[in-house]
Amino acid sequence: MDTFRTNLRETLLSWLESQAPEYSALLYNGIVLAWILTVGVILHLLLHRFVLRLVEKIKSRERRSWRKTLYGHGVLSRMAFVLQGAVAHIQVGLWFPETSLLANTLQTSLQLWMLLFGLLAFYALLDAMQSLVLASGKRIHFPLRGISQTLKIVASIVIVIVAISILMGESPVILLSGLGAMSAVLMLVFKDPILGLVAGIQLSANNMLSVGDWLEMPKYGADGDVIDIGLTTVKVQNWDKTITTIPTYALISDSFKNWRGMSESGGRRIKRSIHINTSSVCFLDEELLRRLRKAKLLAPYLEEKFSELEKSNSETELDLSSPLNGRRLTNIGTFRGYLKSYLKNHPQIAQNMLILVRQLEPSSHGLPIQVYAFTATTKWVEYEDIQSDIFDHIFAVIPEFGLRIHESPTGNDLRLLSFPAKEPSRGSLES
Repeated sequence: MDTFRTNLRETLLSWLESQAPEYSALLYNGIVLAWILTVGVILHLLLHRFVLRLVEKIKSRERRSWRKTLYGHGVLSRMAFVLQGAVAHIQVGLWFPETSLLANTLQTSLQLWMLLFGLLAFYALLDAMQSLVLASGKRIHFPLRGISQTLKIVASIVIVIVAISILMGESPVILLSGLGAMSAVLMLVFKDPILGLVAGIQLSANNMLSVGDWLEMPKYGADGDVIDIGLTTVKVQNWDKTITTIPTYALISDSFKNWRGMSESGGRRIKRSIHINTSSVCFLDEELLRRLRKAKLLAPYLEEKFSELEKSNSETELDLSSPLNGRRLTNIGTFRGYLKSYLKNHPQIAQNMLILVRQLEPSSHGLPIQVYAFTATTKWVEYEDIQSDIFDHIFAVIPEFGLRIHESPTGNDLRLLSFPAKEPSRGSLES
């Protein structure tokens, strides 16, 4: 091969010297450069006007998504530029001697050209793989974008080192050996990417966070869906459509709430209390009991309770004429039994999850009765509608049990106590 190149150059130089001996070297360089440029233009037109357009037509008919994704991110077009640089590099070595300054300059430039477009092709390949995984629709439990960014940074550093070694004419190993002294500076410059990379690995290894999760982090004002997990930041779209950016490493150092478990369970919790006026709590009398017996949802509860109380009172042989003796039904206890039966028969309450109606510690705001259950859906709008409908019903049926809602007096109530309304005078009525 070397003999062929030497003979080819000598033949062309000899012919030029016979024609114009004073300008033979200059003419030789001009002819060779024109030839290399012509071959490069022809190759560029062949690749970009014919081959890549043919690939575009194939892509439009392609059914496999991975091929369409690979074609669509410019991987092949950037590889075409690498191929053009490689062909030109071979031609420079073929036509110019190794000691030529022009050859060294051209080869160095072409090597940098191939490194640049090789790096861009690698970027495009990573983007294509990322798009392919995201297009699959599967939940990703690792920071795909963060890993992609890390690989891009590492590849960029390697390419920069190789490019500097080409410009200096030294081996890349020499430059790498000198990086030990610069490690402290590099750690400072790349502190956030390094922390983000470590945090991303921990998040993925422990399955702590993924795109699409509902994240709540009050310290950063974040409450919404995770839309992106990058190398250094995590983006959260809040419910008011604002975007909150959180450092990735903060998700490891600080605490946050992930609502993924709620979404995957299929049920969303209702935990709300109503406050009963304690002065309205009493035993059930005959009139109240007669009205409550008409409630279909209360029939099993009342039957069970009457049987239990009758058995308990008959064993004690107490004088039941006094309300202080024996066990009796109360309106508050019957109300709790009704609510529990109502929730267990509600079509939009998850029956396979905990259903609880309990009495909390009374306070100056009355006696809290807490409803604890789960809706059969996790959708926000549907959840709020179900919860509102349940409590609409609760507020409406409370008077049927002889109970009253506790309400603190308002300013208007106090004014009415201080200044009672005056009756209109007789004269004003007659007029």
